[in-house]
Amino acid sequence: MQVTKNPRASRYELLVDGRVIGIADYRLEGATMVLPHTEITPSQRGRGFGAILVRHALDDARRSGTTVVPHCWYVAKFIRENPGYEDLLAA
Repeated sequence: MQVTKNPRASRYELLVDGRVIGIADYRLEGATMVLPHTEITPSQRGRGFGAILVRHALDDARRSGTTVVPHCWYVAKFIRENPGYEDLLAA
């Protein structure tokens, strides 16, 4: 399993056995990363892959010093359930 950032497609990709099974779209607005959409292949849902993907995107935002706007319901839920990421939320 691997999560990569694909800047040309403006998304993070979760790969299993070299196949993309999940994406987290993003767009940068200055020093803010807007996360509008995440998706896991239907046959792979319910296995924690969404959390792995979102955690990677948020950790990347922290490393790069950007704040986050979670327009995607899943990203917002993940942050609520993992308050260690609340400091990344844009004011």
